[in-house]
Amino acid sequence: MKKFGLIGKSLEHSFSPAFFSAYFEAHQIQGSYELIPMEEITAIPSLFSGSYHGLNVTIPYKETIIPYLDELSVEASAIGAVNTVVFRGGKTLGYNTDAFGFHQSIKPFLTYHHERALILGTGGSSKAVAHVLRNLGIQVNFLSREKTGPNVYLYPSVNETMLGACKLIVNCTPVGMFPSSEACPLPLFEGIESSHLVVDLIYNPMETLFLSEAKKRGATTLNGLPMLHAQALKSWELWNHLD
Repeated sequence: MKKFGLIGKSLEHSFSPAFFSAYFEAHQIQGSYELIPMEEITAIPSLFSGSYHGLNVTIPYKETIIPYLDELSVEASAIGAVNTVVFRGGKTLGYNTDAFGFHQSIKPFLTYHHERALILGTGGSSKAVAHVLRNLGIQVNFLSREKTGPNVYLYPSVNETMLGACKLIVNCTPVGMFPSSEACPLPLFEGIESSHLVVDLIYNPMETLFLSEAKKRGATTLNGLPMLHAQALKSWELWNHLD
């Protein structure tokens, strides 16, 4: 039986085991997928011993795992974040299937309105989202707790004009995730209206407070479940050398 798993710190929110269990059953695959909570990334080499056939990586280790890997795909290197580890030829290879999953999930919803985006957060997931949007020719801006570079704005600076100008808004932070579902990453919603596409990479709960408030203002909203499914299937292809 092939064994796969998800590395992260707080994993009780994850739907990945349920997704892969259903996939394995539907396709009569002898496999298991488990959660691997890890307090520090320094413990990661213990998982490279050969008992796992593939790994996914989530918050907060998508960037800090990189020094522990032998090689990165071209895309993972360009993004600067890894969410999939493949074991091949005695080496650990890092890939990023978040970018593929995000692109697949949003492309049916993009219109000419979405020429400018505002991404909440600057972590590993936001890097994959920004990579996709830039490749689509969309201008990318960030909201962050720290000024880390150009086009990065602090949360207190957000205002109606900024939100009105950025018709695509993507939450890449864990704020609002179960069990803290009452939290919201955006301090105000004035400026959001029907031409907006508002995306939350969170999928537990299915509709976060962030999405609920945006929907009240007429925005098209999308949670992270379609992205999860698409990136998981892409990970499966990589683990089984189907790419």
